[in-house]
Amino acid sequence: MSLNPDIEERLRSAIRHFWGTRETQAQKQGGSSGSKDAGARSAVTGGAQMNGFINLVRDLLCEGGLSKAHVYCEKHVEIPGWFRPEKKWDLLIVSDGKLLAGIEFKSQVGSFGNNYNNRTEEAIGSATDIWAAYREGAFKPSARPWLGYLMLLEEATGSVSPVRAREPHFKVFPEFKEASYAKRYEILLTKLVRERLYDAACFLMSNSTDGLKGVYSEPAAELNFQNFVASLMAKVIAVAKSAE
Repeated sequence: MSLNPDIEERLRSAIRHFWGTRETQAQKQGGSSGSKDAGARSAVTGGAQMNGFINLVRDLLCEGGLSKAHVYCEKHVEIPGWFRPEKKWDLLIVSDGKLLAGIEFKSQVGSFGNNYNNRTEEAIGSATDIWAAYREGAFKPSARPWLGYLMLLEEATGSVSPVRAREPHFKVFPEFKEASYAKRYEILLTKLVRERLYDAACFLMSNSTDGLKGVYSEPAAELNFQNFVASLMAKVIAVAKSAE
């Protein structure tokens, strides 16, 4: 199913914001220090790159009838964990003292090997932590919250080329054989949803050149933005309106 043209253009705007922000951060840091490496580091750590996606999801929720006062994406985004005192989420929805949803917005540009492992551990760990906290009553009287995960991966030779899995003792599962990092992310996000660690996930790819024009791709239909937003809206708007 294709996106509404207006939402499609807003998603493209978020893509442009991501790459434009990275470019600006790298130029500022490199210009002040004269170091190209420092500029690249700034683009990784500078933050704000995913704000276009966060703001888009927030705006869609509010346009659907959710009060903006219930959406937290800059401050007050901490909720209790079970294995740690609290965890910051990129976007939280809390209405009438009830946790309705939490969403992570992540990206990866370069350093595909190490960062893929880190993102995988973060995604699994965050979900495991919140569900344990929910089981122990940390959010009562909340019903089961909706969890979402949006990932933007750089489309580059290093992310789309086959990668050999290391198997010194045991064989990896067949789906990982020669799977690129892009394919590994697709497998990860699909499994996270099917195992019900997250209610929905979105997987986008884009490159630094065409991305400045808003160009992106959705490698897996199951993980497209349309499904992601539809799942979120169906849960959150229905719950919020029932509380009115």
